[in-house]
Amino acid sequence: MPRTVLVPPERVVRWFGNFVDRHGTAAYAVVDGRLSATGADGCTALAALPFAGRYAGAPDPDAFAAAVGSPARWAVLLVRKGGFAVATVEAGRIVGSKVGQRHVQGRTKAGGQSQQRFARRRDNQARQAYEAAADHAARILHRPEALVCGGDRQAVELVLDDPRLRPLAAVRVEPWLAVPDPRRAVLEQAVADAASVAVTLD
Repeated sequence: MPRTVLVPPERVVRWFGNFVDRHGTAAYAVVDGRLSATGADGCTALAALPFAGRYAGAPDPDAFAAAVGSPARWAVLLVRKGGFAVATVEAGRIVGSKVGQRHVQGRTKAGGQSQQRFARRRDNQARQAYEAAADHAARILHRPEALVCGGDRQAVELVLDDPRLRPLAAVRVEPWLAVPDPRRAVLEQAVADAASVAVTLD
């Protein structure tokens, strides 16, 4: 079963060295904009540059590592029903951010009118949370070159549907970040993950 690991830029060369130690001498190639390594035991690793970059250099871990980079200005948007986090990043440093939590009532086992009332209240609370996320995103995310998103996909889409944020759709890139309810530590880890190399092992 393939699995993907995120490797910080400064650890890429060492990661491939460890791959060789575990799987034998590797044959390298550039495949569809990614660096491919096939170990002597048949295990493969496919490394992708962050921010949807396409690699076109030599089939070599050192050359690949040298090609890893980030846009001058990029952004992160994380949204779940219980909270949100937005950040603008420059030169690897968060220069503007906001983390917020909103209480959204859980589901109830009550039936009839009570269930409908709870559902309406829950929907209203979620809408208010998404509106707050959109307000802060519009304030903080000014013309990033790339946007990395994560959390709950439907929640992110609802936030980005705000007219002020629709231009961000043109700069959205992978990977999608699976995160718990956003907190400051979650946001900081998301920034590190977004700038990492995604390696798919099979």
